[in-house]
Amino acid sequence: MVTFFDILDFGISFVVQTMEPSDKIIIEDLKRIIMMQAKELAKIPLLIARIEVLERELARYTTRKDSNNSSLPPSKDENRPSRTSSLREKGGRKAGGQPGHDGKTLKMTDTPDEIVEHRACFCPECGKDVSSQPFEFFGKRQVIDIPLIKQIVTEHRVYRCTCTCGKVVESDFPVHVDSPVKYGKSIESLIGYLSVRQYVPFKRLQEMLSDIFAVQISEGGLHCLLNRLASRGVDAYEMIRQNVLRSRVIGTDETGVKINGKKHWFWTWQNDRATYIAASDNRGTKTINENMSGISKDAVLVHDCWKAHFQTPVGSHQLCTAHLERETKYLEERYKMDWPVRFRTLLKKAHNLKNHLAPALYYYPNQPRADLENELESLLQEPLDPKHKEMITFQKRIIKHRDHIFTFLYHPDVPPDNNASERAIRNLKVKQKISGQFKILSAAENFAILRSIIDTAIKNKQNVVGALSVIAAYKRN
Repeated sequence: MVTFFDILDFGISFVVQTMEPSDKIIIEDLKRIIMMQAKELAKIPLLIARIEVLERELARYTTRKDSNNSSLPPSKDENRPSRTSSLREKGGRKAGGQPGHDGKTLKMTDTPDEIVEHRACFCPECGKDVSSQPFEFFGKRQVIDIPLIKQIVTEHRVYRCTCTCGKVVESDFPVHVDSPVKYGKSIESLIGYLSVRQYVPFKRLQEMLSDIFAVQISEGGLHCLLNRLASRGVDAYEMIRQNVLRSRVIGTDETGVKINGKKHWFWTWQNDRATYIAASDNRGTKTINENMSGISKDAVLVHDCWKAHFQTPVGSHQLCTAHLERETKYLEERYKMDWPVRFRTLLKKAHNLKNHLAPALYYYPNQPRADLENELESLLQEPLDPKHKEMITFQKRIIKHRDHIFTFLYHPDVPPDNNASERAIRNLKVKQKISGQFKILSAAENFAILRSIIDTAIKNKQNVVGALSVIAAYKRN
């Protein structure tokens, strides 16, 4: 096959034969230059393809993912995103308390613990003694304070005596007094509250106990008290798990946590009355099988589309629409296309329908819901530009899970998002930021037990310290 270079070489050779020797040298140099340029031209298509790849990579860095347009937590944001990029829309109301909002202020009590009466001794005008004159009450003010806190040591003594029959009769220590010296349930529950609910690090917890309560407890002692409190809460922890297992609507989420420098995971399964949290060394179905054995097969599981959740043996799933909205926000910023905007608008229409849907209409066909499902189908069938790879990936994922987008429009108790589960698991991140990582797995497991009890108490409007006091006083069989 004759190529361009063969023709070029033949033409140049023919011309060279008719020239002087000096001119031939110049022609040979030009020939080499032309041949080199021709070879470089052959690289242009490869370079163009490479440029396209690099431009796609550059676009990913130009439009970065953050907590406003993806599932990344705010802690991963390199720079705090502008407030104008939030998905939350303005409500048209001014900041602060709204009209009709009940204000809160200090109120006097009708049963003060102490009354101090103030009577004048002399008249400031003439200087006469007025202490014997009749007085009438004309005003009062109250000061709310707390007394000086100090530890109380209770000594328990047992005695023995000899019966007339010769039997030596001994009295017994109370059941909860099972060692020569120990900390009581109030200190134990307070340490659990400060460590697990308020995230106070051990060093500061030691300082607080010493400065405020005059109680000296070593770091090892704090670990021992938390271990003891968590062990007494195991039965309550199991009751919480059983409550979640029997629920018809269950939210779930998971988050990474460091335990002695190694990656572990905290999982939560929760409903509107109970929160169950578990520590695990994996993010797969092993943890689900260990903790959710016996889950209701009729339940609806609300989650963020993590693949392991689909292995849970439940009746149906609901994908978190808040996650989907953030993803479409990113796709809109990345590709400047209206498809993500229309998808996000569709989700907002579904939320609005949820807010106005009569309870009876959940279980029967209704036209507004059918219209939304038809609109979703149209979006999923719409062809996208092959260059928009991430948007195509998102569309494929929605096609795969299309039956789990509008589950919340078929069940009145199913929420459209997984925010409750995220709130239940977010405390782990707060704990890590304030107190650092867990050093041993048992400490993480203790935290999971006590945090489950605390969150469940909060959901049921119970006093947290009171709930932990009940656990501290509990004696396992």
